[in-house]
Amino acid sequence: MRLTLTSMLMLMSLCGCAPAPAPVHASEARGALPATPPDVPFVYAEADIANLQAQMASGALDSVHLTRAYLERIARLDRAGPRLNAVIELNPDVLKEAAARDAERQRGHLRGPLHGIPLLLKDNIGARPMSNSAGSLALATFRPDDAFLVTRLREAGAVILGKTNLSEWANFRSSQSISGWSARGGQTRNPYRLNHNPCGSSSGSAVAVSANLAAAAVGTETDGSIVCPAAINGVVGLKPTVGLVSREGIIPISFSQDTAGPMARSVADAAALLTAMAGRDAADPATATMPGRAVYDYTSRLNADSLRGARIGVLYGPLDQRPGIGPALQHAIAVLREAGAVVVPVQLPTQGQWQDAERLVLLYEFKAGLQRYLTTYKAPVRDLDQVIAWNRSHADKELLPFGQDLMEAAAAVGGLGSPEYIAARTEARRLAGPEGIDAALRAQQLDALIAPTTGTAWPIRAGAGDDFPGESYSAAAVAGYPSLSVPMAHVNGLPLGLLFMGTAWSEPRLIELAYAYEQRTQARRPPRFKTDSLLANPSPP
Repeated sequence: MRLTLTSMLMLMSLCGCAPAPAPVHASEARGALPATPPDVPFVYAEADIANLQAQMASGALDSVHLTRAYLERIARLDRAGPRLNAVIELNPDVLKEAAARDAERQRGHLRGPLHGIPLLLKDNIGARPMSNSAGSLALATFRPDDAFLVTRLREAGAVILGKTNLSEWANFRSSQSISGWSARGGQTRNPYRLNHNPCGSSSGSAVAVSANLAAAAVGTETDGSIVCPAAINGVVGLKPTVGLVSREGIIPISFSQDTAGPMARSVADAAALLTAMAGRDAADPATATMPGRAVYDYTSRLNADSLRGARIGVLYGPLDQRPGIGPALQHAIAVLREAGAVVVPVQLPTQGQWQDAERLVLLYEFKAGLQRYLTTYKAPVRDLDQVIAWNRSHADKELLPFGQDLMEAAAAVGGLGSPEYIAARTEARRLAGPEGIDAALRAQQLDALIAPTTGTAWPIRAGAGDDFPGESYSAAAVAGYPSLSVPMAHVNGLPLGLLFMGTAWSEPRLIELAYAYEQRTQARRPPRFKTDSLLANPSPP
């Protein structure tokens, strides 16, 4: 028997320990606490990791108190109040973990900058004792051990608060999917306008960070799943080079493109998370390609003057023609130039030419990678055919809003030895990387490329799929290169992100540039959980 969130919080406040060994699902909190206005002051609102650490170092705060505060905010905002549906499951051991970190601090043992900091994880990342479901009811009772990156986070002192909702199967089930919806977690809602979409597939991670439900979160990306929800929910999202962060223990789509990455309210917090997450793992061969040191302190690159002398290429495209985006981009360019950067227009020589090849790669790799994962971790379903059959037999819950045509297409392809697959993988990576991003950088000796990450959020319309505005991040995703989205402006009260892209392993330089831009603009505004219609005029950048 699982406790309701009300009972969980009562027990936590009485004894300061975890209430039960079984996971507590966020869905059980429906109606558990009376609705409270979401704008009630939250003492830790917008607090960054360094500030929280300083408070704990001074004795003004401890991890148990901070964790309780986030649990109470989740109860009031996620399933009561505005019902964000960002958190799919809470860690029943979270206060036990927080108390253990506090005890270590009292003994003078600090694990690092994340010591005692509560984090949320996307629900395709294994973290005991919680389920790892990818939002699917087929995996609702599946509880594997920690993913490698979770082991690293815990070793760094982080407290795992819970799991976040996502676009089911990381948005690789249907071409008509609704971002932020899963059968297990329901529809995650945009905190800036509750009847609008949060983008995906790391929807819950972005919304939770934006709404101050945790200090920071971890998302995953194959093509846009970190940076799109980061931009649309007004937070920072960092998609690392493939191989910088181990994927072992994460439900996969593509070993060519998958990676986990940090989602935070600031570039500094994203850098702190990346420092803890990155590292070589013998179980993920991609991490063997990491150059230099296996452990690197990305916070050492937080230099507010890093734009001086930088050369940056701006990618113009169809997004610029959408209301408010062109002026916001021009304002961003002006900020970069005022900070000492040279900004020049550029084009990707191969723009979009990788799309057909990428689709084939994802179909083949999803089928093979999912079978490996489900078999290795002894999941209730062991391959893609069984997942498809399970969905059909539970169609009233799983297939009601949209189907599973992407899964069915993946099930129909052959093995990874197929000449079609091998050719597509080579072509996609070449067109997006060496002949795309690298060629653009090399032509004008640039440090990075910038563009609007995507447009603003769109209304949620049941049965209508996503009204997606377009993107600028696909080249970095297909190439396996890093990208970093940072808040840029607001249009009609909805956030826009500015995307920084570079070549492989250029995270230190992207962090420098994005941090310097962020410090000059301070463009993030906390959400106000509104449901009103669009305003008549866009707000200035």
